[in-house]
Amino acid sequence: MIDTANAFIELFAQPVRSADSGSLAGLTFAAKDNIDVEGRITGNGNPVWRRAHGPAAAHAPVVARLLAEGAVLAGKTHMDEFAYSLMGTNAHYGTPLNSAAPDRVPGGSSSGSASAVGAGLVDFALGTDTGGSVRLPASFNGIFGMRPSHGAIDMGGVVPLGPGFDTLGWFARDAGTLVRVGRALGLVGKADFTVAWLPSDIWTGIDPGLAALLRQAAEKIAARFGKTIANPLPIVGPEERSEVYRFWQGYDAWKALGGWVEAHDAELGPDIASRFAAARSVSDETFARVDATRREIAGAMDAALAEDLVIIIPTAPGPAPRKDSSREIFEIYRQQALGLLSIAGHAGLPQISMPAGKMDGGPVGLSIIGRRNSDGGLLELLEGL
Repeated sequence: MIDTANAFIELFAQPVRSADSGSLAGLTFAAKDNIDVEGRITGNGNPVWRRAHGPAAAHAPVVARLLAEGAVLAGKTHMDEFAYSLMGTNAHYGTPLNSAAPDRVPGGSSSGSASAVGAGLVDFALGTDTGGSVRLPASFNGIFGMRPSHGAIDMGGVVPLGPGFDTLGWFARDAGTLVRVGRALGLVGKADFTVAWLPSDIWTGIDPGLAALLRQAAEKIAARFGKTIANPLPIVGPEERSEVYRFWQGYDAWKALGGWVEAHDAELGPDIASRFAAARSVSDETFARVDATRREIAGAMDAALAEDLVIIIPTAPGPAPRKDSSREIFEIYRQQALGLLSIAGHAGLPQISMPAGKMDGGPVGLSIIGRRNSDGGLLELLEGL
């Protein structure tokens, strides 16, 4: 295989395999470079981290499980430094290709995994999703991506960013493969949703052109259910959701990685350096305040979704920004995106992004979100679509 998309930090000369049969036999995959592969260095998107760490002693459990199901591992993919970004750029390794819109960023931090799938280099790829690092690249590249319920997939052997939000997700070009991988990872269940929820505050709060493009697909999904509601979300608005995420996750990220970053000259790219500086400054008092709000969000969403509702919303506020956009444009987009992405993140909910068309030449995604631990049912719903 030739890496035509700058998707891989390491493309294995000999792909890794451990079984000739299983539910994933015949499929190839890639793993993000914060996920351990036995005998390979986990670089975490940063050259100093890569030099400071030796080869992994064992596969991460998720890698071992996929290999045991017959999938073949082709290599490890590029990522944003420390998984601490959403745009897919890396000051050290460059930007993987967005095959669906080459003039636009691929999204991150699981940039290389999305790029590898979008370019047809592998059948599926593993990523991690803290603030949206699977869902946003899926939308940007016109592919499928799933963030499971928080805690649904073993995070052993994965470098943390913010453990209170971190999840392990995956990408595929088609719904069938996305479902197949999810089932191989133990996510099974019935699609027992009875009500489609298209929250009015989300649909009226996005770009009108995006709403017009996605609304038909959303209503087609909703028509499968006996009832559709448009009640606004029973939680704080997008700006506050984004702020709560930024402070909560920053505090968590500094606890997880701050000591290492301080002890090493990590040669951070400017955006990542500023993000860690902001994370370091989050006080205990600020964390306590946003933690209370996050708990309120999670409680309200758990209560609302207990009635077997499935939420249908845009994955992102629009197509990917262009690669030559300013840092200010990237940051504005990031904050807008977090207003949408943090709905599932704050409450630990499963979310699947699916391709839903193009806007201004760039793909956009539509998402379905279920109650906590309804991952198998959400995959069955996707399969039925």
